[in-house]
Amino acid sequence: MTLLTGQATNVVVVSNSSDNPFAIDVAYAMGQHEDIADLISMKQFMNSEFCPRFISDEADFDNIGRKLKGKAVIIVSTGSHVKSRQELAMSNLIIARAAKENGADRVILVEPDLFYSAQDRGPHQSLGETSFERDIQDIKKFDGQPFTAKLYAQLLKLSGVDTVMTIHNHSESVQKMFTEVFEGDFHNLIPYEIYAHYLLNSNILHYGEDGEGLVLCAPDKGARDFVKQMYKTLGLSKAKFIMLDKDRTAERKVEITLHKESEHTFDGLDGASIVLFDDMVRTGSTVVKSCQFLQQINPQRMVFAVSHFYASDEGRERMAHPAIGEILTLNTLPTILNRDEQGRLRKKMVVLKVEKWLAQELCNILDLPQIHEPNPYKIDMSSKNPRFKRKIWFSEELSELKS
Repeated sequence: MTLLTGQATNVVVVSNSSDNPFAIDVAYAMGQHEDIADLISMKQFMNSEFCPRFISDEADFDNIGRKLKGKAVIIVSTGSHVKSRQELAMSNLIIARAAKENGADRVILVEPDLFYSAQDRGPHQSLGETSFERDIQDIKKFDGQPFTAKLYAQLLKLSGVDTVMTIHNHSESVQKMFTEVFEGDFHNLIPYEIYAHYLLNSNILHYGEDGEGLVLCAPDKGARDFVKQMYKTLGLSKAKFIMLDKDRTAERKVEITLHKESEHTFDGLDGASIVLFDDMVRTGSTVVKSCQFLQQINPQRMVFAVSHFYASDEGRERMAHPAIGEILTLNTLPTILNRDEQGRLRKKMVVLKVEKWLAQELCNILDLPQIHEPNPYKIDMSSKNPRFKRKIWFSEELSELKS
């Protein structure tokens, strides 16, 4: 993605951390070559209170409080090991307020993994709009808890945020509520084309010309629509689609079965390549159980594709299980690019970097002229991966790898 006009002078990209590499890459793709640290100072008082300052000309007394007039300010927010999500969320609110009070026309929060999405309903039927009828057991799970996702949305709106952009948010309750709070200006981007391009053009899978020998798998009914759309995007007419069901017998124990509404059964799938899709993984217990269950197909390849990868010690240990052949993920949690963070999983991990894709979507929202790139992502793979031939960075280089 290239801006036709070079730098977008009416757009200012900042972050809640001046050295956030994800934010820096988004800014660069937007045509902003100034360092984020030269645009906003992350000032902190002696009592630890945060007070950011958009940097201005010290000699300019004519435009006090108007430095950002006519501009759109983009706050790029990702998790980090340095600050807690609570600190980062509060920083977002204060930066947004600083932008608006200094004349910004529009404030956009880009948060690839939307904070507080796990707290997507509360201890009353009215606290959270779901696609299913909430029974007493579901309501009891939230007994004593706050409906934090709604609080976060309302605080963002109050602070001056006009637009929120995220990636593959899993919660229908959160999506509906953010859409309501931001009056439709909520953008939940799903990376169908990015996943499809990599799966079709790399050598991660083996299957026939029309998808014979390829199986797409949804781990539960909640992932069904996402995987069905992936099926359509891939455009392989002979690929199969199966859906699993999970019964949680205890807090960290699940039983996996083939869902009674699955489009296909296991008949005729022996030796197929399987891609199991999900939006996020934390402990990895359900993923490993699902992949173990799918071993009865005797798959040639077993790939787990997940948008948000929380690389906990527990998760890394579990997903080293041989039932998972390879893990395909996005860098919505940028720390996943760290080889130490990947741990032993680096031999089976591929990370698709989506900063350029986000920048392109931001240009669309802001109606900025640009040269459209069809596959705006990069690839990061460790040399420990058996498929490694060289450091591959650009999506268009995949054809060389496949050949």
